[in-house]
Amino acid sequence: MSRQLTLRFAVLTAVATGAMLVPVGAAVADDPTPTPTATTGEDKTAAEKKAEDAKKAKELEARKAAAAKDLPKGGVAAGEAPAEDTGTSTSTLVGSATGALLLAGAGTIVLRRRAAGRHNG
Repeated sequence: MSRQLTLRFAVLTAVATGAMLVPVGAAVADDPTPTPTATTGEDKTAAEKKAEDAKKAKELEARKAAAAKDLPKGGVAAGEAPAEDTGTSTSTLVGSATGALLLAGAGTIVLRRRAAGRHNG
């Protein structure tokens, strides 16, 4: 394999890998669950921690119950999932553009090889 073909192969491989990793990175970055990053530095027993967790869980349930009163009776209350994303996010657009560029690049390589084969043959 010539040096030029090796370089092309490396560039195309890097672009294809990047095209696959960009949507994955966006999916991981949009994780809605927060992760605890700092500790309070206090030593608590397991019983105290369980009591606090139970209290927080009850508060969360109370908030959910209060929020459920404001929901409409149709649609979501009937079991349908609310529409969250319309598909116009930046990740979708970047992924589509990258896919189009990869397809155009592959088509260009195929056409150049066919044209070169006709000239040599």
